[in-house]
Amino acid sequence: MSGLEQLLVVLAGLGAGIATSSIGVASLVSFPVLIAIGVPPVAASSSNTVGLVPAGVSGTFAYRRELAGRRRLVAAVMVLSGASAVAGALLLLRLPSDVFESLVPWLIVFACTLVAAQPRVSAFLRRRAAAAGGQAQADRTAITPPLAAGTAACGVYGGYFGAGQGVMLIAILALGLDLPLAVISALRTIAVFASNIVATLIFLFIAPLDWHVIALLAAGSVVGGWIGAQIGRHLPAPALRALVVVAGVAVAVTYWA
Repeated sequence: MSGLEQLLVVLAGLGAGIATSSIGVASLVSFPVLIAIGVPPVAASSSNTVGLVPAGVSGTFAYRRELAGRRRLVAAVMVLSGASAVAGALLLLRLPSDVFESLVPWLIVFACTLVAAQPRVSAFLRRRAAAAGGQAQADRTAITPPLAAGTAACGVYGGYFGAGQGVMLIAILALGLDLPLAVISALRTIAVFASNIVATLIFLFIAPLDWHVIALLAAGSVVGGWIGAQIGRHLPAPALRALVVVAGVAVAVTYWA
């Protein structure tokens, strides 16, 4: 690997770390770079997952204020995402690498639509529930069965492939919880972190890994994760929502191209 290629991988890790903690499309940045420099697809996917773990550490630390006082919710999101990632990681190693490629862009576009429409959809659901119950509904701040199922499904997807996982999590968590978007971003970051940790533990034993690439990605992503959290915390909710949608559509177009 040339010096320029090494620099590109570090910058890819930085960009992916920023994206992980802010808008949730890390693979748009890092995975194509690994493919471009000649890393085989499965090794690129597994090495990318391992190399972005430091972004989850720094991003979660930076979001500690948003996560404070929500220990049960954070634990539930982490367990659901991490446990279901086991199935996804095993699928990556057992199925052809192109099994889900035709579905990926459609899933991401659907998630982007949910992110864009989330305020209206959530308001409609609350009005409907209030009308049915005859009184205002309390804010939803805990995991419900439908939200648990959606979070687990994202964990499987993240362990297998992961492109756009953050966008999907934003959509599902925002629809299932009445919390500020900055808190949703923090929960999304820790969910992705949990699925990456579990997938990494599996990949260490049974997946092809490029440790040189992992080290370079990690060096960039640990800084990027912290920067991304600052962006996610301080951007107004409409602007953050718009960035998530634009980035998600960009991922979908990339896979259609």
